[in-house]
Amino acid sequence: MVTLVGEKLAKKDNDFIYMGSLSECRDCKLKNVCFNLEDGCRYKITSIRDVRHDCKIHEGGVRIVEVEKTLLPAAVESKNAVEGETISINLDCKNIGCDSYFLCCPVGVKPGMKLKISKIKGDISCPEKKNLKEVLLE
Repeated sequence: MVTLVGEKLAKKDNDFIYMGSLSECRDCKLKNVCFNLEDGCRYKITSIRDVRHDCKIHEGGVRIVEVEKTLLPAAVESKNAVEGETISINLDCKNIGCDSYFLCCPVGVKPGMKLKISKIKGDISCPEKKNLKEVLLE
């Protein structure tokens, strides 16, 4: 899959979570290439092409890159941790200092968003005593 990313972010093996389109870009001739990814999904840059374009948003312009969708680590309640199951993340964690905070509140995942459990990695130690498992979502 081909898309555009900011020059400073265009490094092989970098990963990012696509957060959606920007209203500032609605008149750009390249918007269809920039906005061809799925909101909330994680991508890894597999190849960088030499072509550069000017961009109103990214200082230094954008580069054409090839990306592949990767799995998103997250925490789910143990009772919902079933490989192949489609779920939505609804954990409400207020403990920002917790080592697992970003598993419970993954960046880019919106409330009610449906994701499929691809793999169960194991138990998570939760200071709030919730029974959680780390999973990989697609």
